[in-house]
Amino acid sequence: MPPSAGNSPTVDNQTLYEQRLRRYLTALRNGKPDCVPIRPFLAEYVATHTGMSCQDVAHDYNRAFEAVRRTAADLDVDAMVPNMVYVWTGLTQAIGLKYYGIPGIDIPPSTAFQYREPPEQEAFMRADEYDALIEDPTGFLLNVWLPRVAEPVVKPGEPATAASYLSFVKGGMAMMQYFGSFGPALDRMRVECGMPGSIAGIFKAPMDIIADKLRGYLGLVEDLFERRDKVLAACEALMPHLFWVGHTTADPSGQLPIGFWMHRGCVPFVSYDVFDNVYWATLKPIIEEFWAHGHQTLFYAEGNWDHHLDRFAQLPERSIVYHVDQGDLLKAHQAFGEKFCISGGVSNVTLALKKPDDVRAEVKYAIENVGRDGGFVLDAGAIVQNDATVENIRAMVEAGREFGQYADGQSDPLPEPAPLPVPDRPDPRVVPAADSPGRLPATVVPWSEKRAELGPIPGDESLCRDVWNDIDSLAATYLYQLLLSF
Repeated sequence: MPPSAGNSPTVDNQTLYEQRLRRYLTALRNGKPDCVPIRPFLAEYVATHTGMSCQDVAHDYNRAFEAVRRTAADLDVDAMVPNMVYVWTGLTQAIGLKYYGIPGIDIPPSTAFQYREPPEQEAFMRADEYDALIEDPTGFLLNVWLPRVAEPVVKPGEPATAASYLSFVKGGMAMMQYFGSFGPALDRMRVECGMPGSIAGIFKAPMDIIADKLRGYLGLVEDLFERRDKVLAACEALMPHLFWVGHTTADPSGQLPIGFWMHRGCVPFVSYDVFDNVYWATLKPIIEEFWAHGHQTLFYAEGNWDHHLDRFAQLPERSIVYHVDQGDLLKAHQAFGEKFCISGGVSNVTLALKKPDDVRAEVKYAIENVGRDGGFVLDAGAIVQNDATVENIRAMVEAGREFGQYADGQSDPLPEPAPLPVPDRPDPRVVPAADSPGRLPATVVPWSEKRAELGPIPGDESLCRDVWNDIDSLAATYLYQLLLSF
């Protein structure tokens, strides 16, 4: 570690944790901390760093947590995700999901898990099913989509099977077990490594969901020509449900940004017209609503989104953190000025195929041209898999500390916990009123339907209602987390 490194090895872990978190949050809010924070999204790379395999970290999340902790203890970075290999393939196998290639089962154990998009004619949603999705997204996922993507799950009306029951039982319990493990994993990162988390929550754009998990990219392209009004209506129907997932999984303190993974909504995948009038039209209101509720969003712009920087600049100041992958880092900085924090800086090709001196040159360029006034987080361009070399990751971290010192910088104090703001007038397209028509977010079987089954209730009806709604929302969580996360 060079003498100019941001953290002293003699500092206790709690102090180190607070130093790192202050540094990271200061940059996210466009401030100038004591030095440029380093936040690499290390996925299968942690297996490389610790001598594990891709199968180890994909199929056993406890090994993934361990690999992250060991990597965090070894690298002087400022924030990490407890497990960036987020798709736990043990869960996908238990459910019977068809669209993953599992390391050590379907593909070699040294290969990262693979997403298998079905052929266009076998898309998980058919071209003539938009109306069903628009009318009831949750019902469509439960009754149509899930039986197609999960091998054991039978369609409504077909004979029930033990395998179908077990898909729900094992899948639901495994999902709760997995999500419940992240809190203790973050605690161990803090106590054992002095390492903060870097994001919280999960979100994807409505049109990306249609391309990723419903129609496939080729199906979506056809639909944008043949039935564009249906595509737009489907995106609008998904908006409140996707907002609900992002909002309810966000950092309760409002410190860390919501992770937003951007896929196929940019030029040249779609036209400028489609971007403006379908993709952006149904994305921008959700991002604004997140910000109105006190949550930043990390725009993880996978690929090149330079064609749309002027649209992103329309968002409220500090409402997003913009991450540059294959786009032009300097162009993003010029487009946003001091409006948004920018992250990125080191090409994944460089980390995998070039030399440490090449990594150092990219770090130096990024900091001198984009990070010199603060509001910058050093990172790889994309999620780091097992092709990056240990020498190059070390070079990125060491160069970040060497070139990233701010003589006049100062990290802000950690904010006191406070209730997050709630907008007086939420956007009804994103946060529908309780009496809105259709099935509301977080609802599979509405209380009104259950109430009609029960007859007279001699006790406290509100207690029965609240408990029913809480439990019922777990079923919605299961469906939408499969759609977004697994």
